[in-house]
Amino acid sequence: MKKIKVFAPASVTNVGSGFDVMGFAIEKPGDEIILKITDGPGIRITKITGDGGKLSKDPAKNTAGLSLISLVEHLEFKKGIEIELHKKMALGSGLGSSAASAVASVFAFNELLGKPLAKRELIQFALEGEKLTCGGTPHADNVAACLMGGFVIVRSLSPIDVINIDYPKNLYCTIVHPHLEIITANTRKILRKHILLSDAVKQWGNVAGLVAGLVSGNYELIGNSLQDFIVEPVRSILIPNFYEVKEAALKSGAVGCSISGSGPSIFAFSKSESAAEKTGAAMRKVLSDIGIGNDLYISKINRTGPKVIS
Repeated sequence: MKKIKVFAPASVTNVGSGFDVMGFAIEKPGDEIILKITDGPGIRITKITGDGGKLSKDPAKNTAGLSLISLVEHLEFKKGIEIELHKKMALGSGLGSSAASAVASVFAFNELLGKPLAKRELIQFALEGEKLTCGGTPHADNVAACLMGGFVIVRSLSPIDVINIDYPKNLYCTIVHPHLEIITANTRKILRKHILLSDAVKQWGNVAGLVAGLVSGNYELIGNSLQDFIVEPVRSILIPNFYEVKEAALKSGAVGCSISGSGPSIFAFSKSESAAEKTGAAMRKVLSDIGIGNDLYISKINRTGPKVIS
């Protein structure tokens, strides 16, 4: 096989209390990438669509390209590679756009070569691309969720240790993406450098409670444990009427609601697809009433992660 096309899904991370250590993949949106092996040396990005002209075609300055460079060097691959990247999700959406591109490239290349590496081993190479968008400080929650599928916990980055955990089979996610762009590196700069021990203790309790709630299928515990005392209060100021959107979600019957990644996307959990749709309508109305366009996604948790299209 000399050519392959793959899809890599968007992801929701932090999940309330789990800053940088929790995430899950969703069914849509996502990115598509086409990889082609050529006789000439080097990696070339020949085409990018859906980015509004914002992304570089220099492989060393593109998350898909830089991730692939690191994997090619590791495998000592000597032939050339051409990349087409088709962005099917907004940049700066808080849905792991850069991670999806990075994962798509390394997953596609690994598939082309007959899977010399296990999926889990690809995380470290996809992380190289993520460094471009997060100010040099890697965080694996988006990459791991996108690549592994399901709900993941990043226990450690050195060494990389990612754990998949169970969750209720009827858990649905509503995602509303306001038409705003938030740069991850900038949102990390505004976070507090020091936190109160009392806040940290409450946060740890919620992380543990969220894991227990997911594994046991206890929706009340899941909702109570989504509370974020550290990151949400800071990042919410960048999202107009965030707390009104959150209140609308909870009043509509959502299990819980918080910011997806660094924002501006907002996610909510529900117990059924119909409940998720009702919550989505309530969340969108708050934004529409203040003149902010938005997109709505309803999804179960994506168990498989990236997949080969052709």
